[in-house]
Amino acid sequence: MDLLSGRKSNEIFEGQVHVYKHMYAYLDSMCLKWCIELEIPTIIYNHEKPITLHELISILQVPPSKISGVERLMRHLSHNRFFDIVTIHDDDGGDENKEKKEAYALTIASELLVKGTEYCLTPMAKCGLNPLMSSSFNLLGKWTLEKNLTLSEISLGTNLWDFLSKNPSILTSFNESMASDSQMVKLALKDHSAVFEGLESIVDVGGGNGTISKIISDMFPKLKCIVFDLPHVVENFSGTTSNNLSFVGGDMFNYICICKLQGKLLFLFQLNSNLWILHDWDEEHCVKILKKCKDAISNNTKGGKAIVIDLVINEKQDEFGLTQMKLRMDIAMTTLNGKERSEEEFKKLFLEAGF
Repeated sequence: MDLLSGRKSNEIFEGQVHVYKHMYAYLDSMCLKWCIELEIPTIIYNHEKPITLHELISILQVPPSKISGVERLMRHLSHNRFFDIVTIHDDDGGDENKEKKEAYALTIASELLVKGTEYCLTPMAKCGLNPLMSSSFNLLGKWTLEKNLTLSEISLGTNLWDFLSKNPSILTSFNESMASDSQMVKLALKDHSAVFEGLESIVDVGGGNGTISKIISDMFPKLKCIVFDLPHVVENFSGTTSNNLSFVGGDMFNYICICKLQGKLLFLFQLNSNLWILHDWDEEHCVKILKKCKDAISNNTKGGKAIVIDLVINEKQDEFGLTQMKLRMDIAMTTLNGKERSEEEFKKLFLEAGF
């Protein structure tokens, strides 16, 4: 039986395009990796105006045999909205002889890849594009048939956290990537600062290098902040302790630190150098973490609350591209035993934990 016998030719070709688009989707990532490795967004930024192909290859010192390749890579990245192709006028000669040329200008996406800027996501992109991390997804088939192993345990031979603790250079890259991602939360805090009003203390659960806590402590100098994470995570940051920011080591599955803090408590689960917290874990572990916070709040005479900053899958309301990104993040969580959740799934966690 010919499965496609009832299909029109254009429908079959559309299906082929869809298959090929996803089959070659890894080339999008590799072109982005190329762009970041050569620091092209930073080069254009420092050029202070759109840059021509001739100017770009001159700065990169590209050999003549590869000029065509660079042009094709830039065309691909421009098509994917990392650069805008604009028309400029050559300043050489008089007004009548000015020559029109094509040049590459930054977009909002490539502006986020300029090194040294406040919201630079280059460390995040470098870590995500590290072959050690990305190649593990070649083993999804094997992962499917393994009863209890995570994808990282299959590909790395151990869980992700143990692997990072034993590979300092990769851990440093990982921490830098999560810290760069955390800077984006600053944008949200500007619009939702009211959530911190009336609070006197924060325990940043799984706070890693304290990027978000530092932002909050700068915004609210009277708010006492403790970054609570595994001892080997926080040990390198003890020197950054200030009057309203300190680091404490411990295990969030055993207890949540409330030492040194008084007043109404806030337990913050946020973007940090150990990834987002709750999406790292399955339902059982998430409930355990939340119960520890609930216990700590119950034992605090002035009470408190817990805030979770995380992705929420909402396919019915989000536009296609945003949902696609969230679903990809959900697949990324197969490296652990975590997942991205809908609002209803979060609600279920909170209720089971006693909130």
